[in-house]
Amino acid sequence: MLRIILFLATNLAIILVASITLSLLGFRGYLTENGINFNALLIFCFVFGMAGSFISLLLSKFLAKTSTGTKLIDDNSRDAREIMVLQTVRQLAKQAGIGMPDVGIFPANQANAFATGFNKNHALVSISQGMLNRYTDSEIKAVLAHEVSHIANGDMVTMTLLQGVINTFVMFLARVIGYTADKAIFKSKNTGPGYYIVVFLCEIILSIIASIIVMWFSRVREYSADKGAARMAGAHSMIAALEHLQKESMMPNEMPKSLNAFAIAEGKHKGFSLANLFMSHPPLEKRIEALRRG
Repeated sequence: MLRIILFLATNLAIILVASITLSLLGFRGYLTENGINFNALLIFCFVFGMAGSFISLLLSKFLAKTSTGTKLIDDNSRDAREIMVLQTVRQLAKQAGIGMPDVGIFPANQANAFATGFNKNHALVSISQGMLNRYTDSEIKAVLAHEVSHIANGDMVTMTLLQGVINTFVMFLARVIGYTADKAIFKSKNTGPGYYIVVFLCEIILSIIASIIVMWFSRVREYSADKGAARMAGAHSMIAALEHLQKESMMPNEMPKSLNAFAIAEGKHKGFSLANLFMSHPPLEKRIEALRRG
């Protein structure tokens, strides 16, 4: 129920911010008697496309903590393992040249970790209780180094910009195609139902294609974060952590889908299939192979 409320609240905020922005820009619509005003359409799509991505980024820490049940830890913790995680992140953050992130533990048996936040100096790193219980200190350091590398590389902001640009073009192309089809096929003098039907269908199809591009980029930056972790924690430790994840890859994925792209692992890849095009992470064996090659 809480996730539904957060989803609705986030979308309401997107609509509100986008509507206010368009109003301040003097936006009066993109459909005119003479056809589409392409400049107005591009502004409309850019505002809505970017608003969704950036509001999600600004709320990312709050949403991540809420959706995973992350409990923040500090130096007052009496748990030796929690203190170890905190001190390790502090050391890695200093090594990476970023501000100290918030550090947390989330209650999942699956071994996983994630990083998120709108700014590399105000981020969040969280690790699952299952990973904390079963992994060695060196493996945990490598996993945390991977997440700190994501933050230091600015991956959250980069992914947000990419998603915003892609959202803009999906909305733009869907409306151009919808308008063209409405006039050419449905012969509507004014904008008719055909326009809205085609726009709806095109947004679905184009969003699927766009997701392939976003996920490809996500997989590329996983290799980069692995290399960063290898530099900070040692290649041997990072390989050991990935091999441990590989052994546990059949465990159910308890991570919310919205955080999959920022986790250490996503799930098991079953050979090549079209579904792999929509995976945010490369197969673990390929990541291990890349680290061994150096």
